[in-house]
Order: sequence, then structure tokens, then C-alpha cells
Amino acid sequence: MEWLTRMTAAIDYMEERMTEKLDIAEISKTAYSSPFHFQRMFHMLTGFTVAEYIRNRRLTLAAQELAVSKDKVVDVALKYGYDSPESFSKAFRKAHGITPSDARDSGAGLKAFPRIAFQLTLKGDKEMDYKIVDKPAFTIVGKSIEVSMKEGENFREIPRFWQQSNSDGTVAKLCALAPDKDVLGVCLSSGHHKETFYYAIAIESSADAAGGEFTATPIPALSWAVFTSVGPMPGAIQNVWKRIFGEWFPATGYEHADGPELEVYPPGDTQAENYRCEIWVPIIKKP
Repeated sequence: MEWLTRMTAAIDYMEERMTEKLDIAEISKTAYSSPFHFQRMFHMLTGFTVAEYIRNRRLTLAAQELAVSKDKVVDVALKYGYDSPESFSKAFRKAHGITPSDARDSGAGLKAFPRIAFQLTLKGDKEMDYKIVDKPAFTIVGKSIEVSMKEGENFREIPRFWQQSNSDGTVAKLCALAPDKDVLGVCLSSGHHKETFYYAIAIESSADAAGGEFTATPIPALSWAVFTSVGPMPGAIQNVWKRIFGEWFPATGYEHADGPELEVYPPGDTQAENYRCEIWVPIIKKP
């Protein structure tokens, strides 16, 4: 399957260059993807970021070299991208629980972080219903924060952002700008190649409604795959997100269109077992 081929090519590219400077833009090219989408896909599928994968693999390879060779610690540190023995020792101890020097001792316990191998697992226990919607360009107005995918921080930071925005009146003010529109959670590219993205709480409205308190962001005309989440927040929608990247994209003829991703929240009790909201993912048909 093409999806497996692309992700495997990206892993091959990284593995062949573990002693070189790796750039996320070049890695994502091997998967025919944008840096933002590739990092989102990688994180959703594996539970860790591209940078975390590279760091763990380098520390695994470094430990193997220290255990079987007589190379100096400083040379191994430099080989795997560390500027100093001190920074290498700190990362090594965190990963393996011992110092690089201790790794040379007979019987030293080391941890191995294996190379990833992607495979498609077809899960027939639960269908993924969706619809395709073409929507013209529109504008959102709201507030945003930059969140990190490192160690799953985004799954904790975003719920806190919602809690704060509800308690300080931000959500109520946005609803007042467009009473006929649902509140949105919007995932936007950070515009650089770090393992972060911007998450906005917003509402569809005109740019002049932003005033001095909110920021207006144009959303281009796109085709969207729309999925329904049923259940209490944030667990229910987080599970749907994981299934979109882990099951739906690999099994369909669609690719991410490299646009923003939307969460659409109608009024209601977000903690109810039957609360329904939607995820809108921008898509294009594979050529």
C-alpha cells in the first residue's frame, strides 16, 4: 500500500542518516508530505514525535557502540549529534539509567529503542462513518496558543486551554459574535518545522469582528472529510483523532490537504455520554 511505502521510506531515510544532521523538511519529502502533516501523522501513529524517535534511536546506537568499541565517549557523542560530553551524558543517563562510561562495563544494563516498522491493521470491530463536504473560504476569529506534540503535551495543554477560555469568558464572547455558529477548535501549522502547532478557539465570523481582543484567520476553500465524535470531552474526540490518522487515512484514497483541521462544538453538555461534535480534516484525492 502506498501509505506504507511512504512511511517506510521516511524511516529508511532517518535510519540511514542517524549520524548526520536531520531536517524535518527533508524527512517529510520522502513521505510526499508537508512537515506539519508528517509530524502530526507520525505522532498520532507512534505516540511520540519525530525528534523523540531520532533521539531515542541515536542513544540506542550510541550505547551499542560504547558497549563493543573502544571509541572515546566524546567521539561517540559528537558522532550522534551532541555538542558536548556533558549534554550527551545527561541524555544517555535519562535513556539508559547509567553513564556512557558505565555502558562499557561487562553486564551493564542498556535499553534498546527499536526501529519502527509500520503496518496496516484492519480493525473491523467499529466502522468509521464520514462524509465529504466542499466548503468555500471563510474567516475565523479567536485566540490561539502554541502547543507541543512532545511526550503528548498537546493532549494535556488543549483541554487546559478550553477550561481557561470557558472560565475567563472567552468562549462566551466568541459565541456572542456569531450566535448562529458553533464554537471551533482549530489546529493550525506553526509555520516552522518544530514539533509544535497552533491551536485556536474560535468562531466563524468576519475579520472586522475581531476587534482588539481576538485574531482573524482566513481559511481557504477546501474539501473536508467530516467525522462525528460521540461521548464526553476530551477523551472521545482524542480517540477519533487517533483513528483518523491511524486507520482512516492509511485505508482510503485520500491525503491530507495541508490545511487547518477543525473541531466543531455545538452547544450542549460536553461531559455527556451522548454529546456529539465533529472533526473536519482537509483532504485531497490521491493522484
